[in-house]
Amino acid sequence: MAFASGYFKTSYAADLSLVETRARWVCLIIFFAGLTLFPFVASAFLLDIVTQIFLALIGATALMLLTGYAGQISLGHAGFIAAGAFTTAILFKEVNAPIYVTLPASGLVGALLGLLFGLPSLRLKGLYLALSTLALHFIVVYLGAEYESNRGFATGVIIDSPTLGPWLIEDPRLWYFLFLLADILVIIFAMNLARSRTGRAWMAIRDRDVAAEALGIKVAAGKLSAFVVSSIITSIAGCLFAYYWGFVSVEAFSLLMTIEYIAMIVIGGLGSILGAIFGTIFVVMLPYTIDMIVDVFNIPSRFTTYMFAIKYAGFGLIMIVFLVLEPTGLVGIWQRIRDYFTLWPFKYKPLGR
Repeated sequence: MAFASGYFKTSYAADLSLVETRARWVCLIIFFAGLTLFPFVASAFLLDIVTQIFLALIGATALMLLTGYAGQISLGHAGFIAAGAFTTAILFKEVNAPIYVTLPASGLVGALLGLLFGLPSLRLKGLYLALSTLALHFIVVYLGAEYESNRGFATGVIIDSPTLGPWLIEDPRLWYFLFLLADILVIIFAMNLARSRTGRAWMAIRDRDVAAEALGIKVAAGKLSAFVVSSIITSIAGCLFAYYWGFVSVEAFSLLMTIEYIAMIVIGGLGSILGAIFGTIFVVMLPYTIDMIVDVFNIPSRFTTYMFAIKYAGFGLIMIVFLVLEPTGLVGIWQRIRDYFTLWPFKYKPLGR
């Protein structure tokens, strides 16, 4: 009698399944049961941190599709988030639009911006493409600042909590489950898209666009579709960002936000949705971990004034460490640990040892 190992597939259905073995199904069920019970036993502080992780994961997954799978470098990720947030703020303030109007409107604005700023990718690569996408950040932030100043919102645009039918989304637990559902939908969509014809075309373009074109892949359409899909998801994340925090201000969308999202996919591991999850958890938790270390070791207050600079430099230093010592990121470490326990005690040993 043959048993499925999770590595060898005997049918197309097995190859297409997202969860491959019974043991993984059990682990997944236990994991989601824990996530379901978490908001009822966690403190308000921990609940807020996990909710922030869920919110950031939407944008990190979108950037992973664009950079990790399609290989298109973008420094305008904070600009896409700002575009969705300001679209929501403007529609709410000017016409009192509900969330079921602002959410698709934010996605539409993101699609238009993704198409517009994806055009340089047809002629530019590497650093030049990164600089062209960086222009998006400054343009969106400038337009947002103009709207704030002209409408008299000096401290930002205040947004009321949204309503879905009879429910007012105000309770932190409700936000937790809303973002958890959004993450599940986005992750399933991203995983299936990465395995589809479009996703495989993106990976071919990422690895070698000239060879991909020789194989019949439409490189221009592939690059533009990657920008459009990623920007739609990111702008929707910006809409949810605006509702969750209750206000929109240009100060929230600094270049540090872009660096944080780049750190998420680099530290987590490029080309992996699981890497986006690991990287998001690591990056969101890093500032709180630094604050905890400061409190535990009672670091003098004269050093705490430089804490923002330390956190800012920490992302760059950690990214360099991972790029040099662990290019596959946290997902590579996880895969080695998983394989060790999967193969134990029959660990492979090279010949001669």
